[in-house]
Amino acid sequence: MPLSFHLGTDDLTRCRFAISPLCQIHEALRLLRRPGRHGYHQGWLRRAHRTVAGLGLDPLLMFIPPPGGYTPDFLGAPPPEPYPSFEDELARMRATDPVLAHAEMARSLACTPGLAESPQGRAALDDPAAAVRHLADLTERAWHALLAADWARHRAVLEADIAHRSRQAADGGLDALLTDLHPGIGWTDRTLTLSMYGEVAEAQRADGRGVLLMPSVFVWPDVVSGFARPWQPTVIYPARGMGRLHDTGVPRPSQGLARLLGHQRAAVLTGLTAPASTTELAARHGLAPSTVSAHLSVLREAGLLTSRRRGHFVLYGRTGLGDAVVNGG
Repeated sequence: MPLSFHLGTDDLTRCRFAISPLCQIHEALRLLRRPGRHGYHQGWLRRAHRTVAGLGLDPLLMFIPPPGGYTPDFLGAPPPEPYPSFEDELARMRATDPVLAHAEMARSLACTPGLAESPQGRAALDDPAAAVRHLADLTERAWHALLAADWARHRAVLEADIAHRSRQAADGGLDALLTDLHPGIGWTDRTLTLSMYGEVAEAQRADGRGVLLMPSVFVWPDVVSGFARPWQPTVIYPARGMGRLHDTGVPRPSQGLARLLGHQRAAVLTGLTAPASTTELAARHGLAPSTVSAHLSVLREAGLLTSRRRGHFVLYGRTGLGDAVVNGG
């Protein structure tokens, strides 16, 4: 039997999205151990393998077993807010209840015969509070070495996925959103079914808090769930557009679009494959920020772009009309 979430009325009104930097770094580390996920990340993997070798992450990797194993949920817990910072999530991880940490670490170690009885396993279980602090330190080290420098691009892909799916929900309701998340996710009769999982006793159930939906650039081709209590039921799915994450080229506008809008304005619109700030677009296209700002204002007034504030930045992304104009639809 596949893993399923039957959503009651309260769940249906409380389904939400989030982007978790903490979850992303642990999924990145899990990618190193799962060759089936390597397809879109060969360049990153080559760099990561060289970097990881010198980071001393073995005590952390011990809790990221091969496929079929369990990773302690507190390492990448579902965030209570939609766009937490890595620093806030790391602080929350450091504050994990040692009793909860012990239970989750014991479950994880049990996936590998003999690991719980090893010196490293016994040390973690004998002093779970110290183990949490050490794992948090190693997670912070991995974040800065492997992901922090690229996080703006990763976040842009994840935000673009959420923007697209939010438009789906606005146009077609929750049915349109949930039926298009992933081929391995079914949605019928208020039940979300994950065909890649089997029923397990520890699996979380929908309980009125809704299901948290988190896009990831590292989980393809899988879907990740399995968060146990007390964490919110969560589904982590491959982000739309993650295959273009490592493509550093700037798409060129069509000749027709350039004649219609002018080359610079058409280039800005075409290059917005994922949300970006004025400063990022200026650097990408070799234009003055004031010039880019003027183009963005015109495109937004025409209904081709939308803007959202994220902290100190305003991110611009294409609307459905903007996608249609670029793609000739």
